[in-house]
Amino acid sequence: MAEASRWHLGGTPKHKLHYRKEVEMRTTLQEFLLYLIFLINLCILTFGMVNPHMYYLNKVMSSLFLDTSVHGEERINFKSIRSITDFWKFMEGPLLEGLYWDSWYNNKNLYDLKNSSRIYYENILLGVPRVRQLKVRNNTCKVHSSFRSLMNECYDKYTSENEDLSDFGLKYDTEWKYSAPIINSPWHWGFTGVYRNGGYIFTLPKSKSETLNKFINLRMNSWITRSTRVIFIDFSLYNANVNLFCIIRLVAEFPATGGILTSWQFYSVKLLRYVSYYDYFIASCEITFCIFLIVFTTQEVLKIKEFKSAYFKSSWNWLELLLLVLCFVAVFFNSYCNIQTFLLLGQLLKSTEKYSDFYFLAHWHIYYNNIIAITIFFAWIKIFKFISFNKTMSQLSSTLSRCIKDIVGFAIMFFIIFFAYAQLGFLVFGSQVDDFSTFQNSIFTQFRIVLGDFNFAGIQQASRILGPIYFITFIFFVFFVLLNMFLAIINDTYSEVKADYSIGRRPDFELGKMIKKSYHNALEKLKLKKPETDEDKKSRKSRDLAEQARREGFDEKEIQSAEQMKKWKERLEKKYYSTEIQDDYQPVTQQEFRDLFLYAVELEKELHYVSLKLNRVMRKVSALQY
Repeated sequence: MAEASRWHLGGTPKHKLHYRKEVEMRTTLQEFLLYLIFLINLCILTFGMVNPHMYYLNKVMSSLFLDTSVHGEERINFKSIRSITDFWKFMEGPLLEGLYWDSWYNNKNLYDLKNSSRIYYENILLGVPRVRQLKVRNNTCKVHSSFRSLMNECYDKYTSENEDLSDFGLKYDTEWKYSAPIINSPWHWGFTGVYRNGGYIFTLPKSKSETLNKFINLRMNSWITRSTRVIFIDFSLYNANVNLFCIIRLVAEFPATGGILTSWQFYSVKLLRYVSYYDYFIASCEITFCIFLIVFTTQEVLKIKEFKSAYFKSSWNWLELLLLVLCFVAVFFNSYCNIQTFLLLGQLLKSTEKYSDFYFLAHWHIYYNNIIAITIFFAWIKIFKFISFNKTMSQLSSTLSRCIKDIVGFAIMFFIIFFAYAQLGFLVFGSQVDDFSTFQNSIFTQFRIVLGDFNFAGIQQASRILGPIYFITFIFFVFFVLLNMFLAIINDTYSEVKADYSIGRRPDFELGKMIKKSYHNALEKLKLKKPETDEDKKSRKSRDLAEQARREGFDEKEIQSAEQMKKWKERLEKKYYSTEIQDDYQPVTQQEFRDLFLYAVELEKELHYVSLKLNRVMRKVSALQY
């Protein structure tokens, strides 16, 4: 009996439960502070790789090579090229003027132009620009028998199987002879195909006049033919003022339908990573990041060994593993980029008469930036693991975990209707409206319609009957019905969670309270605050509970009754559940029996009061139904 009186309902002594809770709170706080240091280090590391000069350098170069118009024809620039004639006008006009800056604005030479041009006087042109084209063979597509008498040539869209590898034209220079692709060079993903390296290549001379003659010679000898499918213009710049490389690629695609589609890539990257003192500080952050990665990996391995299969039942543990994998991938990409830069940079800068292929280095550097961006995104998401011990955050996580099954069922219904409308829009408007030109565009266009961004005039012009019907029914079913159903699921679940929290079903501890308690303890140890007695703690806790009850709508009579019952409960627990009881048998006195009886009477009153409230609610519900 005495032994049983030492234990609570869970079979654990009360003082041990309190100690275990304190240990868990302290461990969580330590993990949170350690992770906060890691997150700050990661933020410094990621933001140290980029700066606003990257955007401004891209903007300046894009305005020079994309927006500059042909002299005498203001409508023609690289973005507006639609025919082969426009393309040659751009090559002999804006491109030529943009690449060769041979004098200052007052026609005076400020530097030696023998080695390289300086675009905008600040950006050194590395090596010489390169132009290359890819072609397809004749008779790579099948012509219907009815039209074979009208045409004897047929050039399909570009694929590696359809690519033309034979020499053509004058056949005496590199631009007329096929060059095999480099193995490690990345492919280019364009509008109408995926293009590999190699092709018919030539580099531009150092002289502006020689380059102009080169373009005229190629134009007069029909270097661009019906079999041409894409032309790349590649060159690289370096700005020593901001220590940035700008790798530029202008692409002109010649689809099988005719015409020209233009696209471009401007990559501003920092290939020389460690130059200033700040760069070396970033290097120290990278070393710290690797140390944190080793520590966190060791912790997760120990957890897996301890919990085994139970470890993988927690979604937070899966997030930990995903974050570790992304960190290792980021470290691999960073190491690979640094090694390749160390090996190739000297070779690329050795000769100024050849094309310097910095596109390979920039391509991998962009991959590294993307990986580190995804890594820091999930690193911030992990913060929810620690702040979920807060009441508000735990309500959010509880709401999402409770309604996940309803949301999954709703998502299936939503995307069935959504994809049905997307396919309808693609088939009806795809040939005339750019937003529905592909099935992928149709999906993203419908998300934009939900957000209020849509082109109703284009839909209506494409189909005067089906256009308005599609738009009105999509808005009604998706916007007014389905989205409101989604919000209703969230609202109902949140109301249930909030009701549970109001009656005491909440996390055993909150991280905010732990931090506040540690703060007060530190003040007491520094003698900046008087230590709080047990009576002060009880009175403060009682005031907090009473204030919370008032905020939740309870009247003063209910609050006083609850406080009286709490006092009786504490007195009875102190007497019958105290760990100081040593005897196997303790007689119950008359006063103790009277207290128990009064406690039971109060419980009966409370149950009766709750029953009356439930009956009242049920009558109101019945009245609403009828």
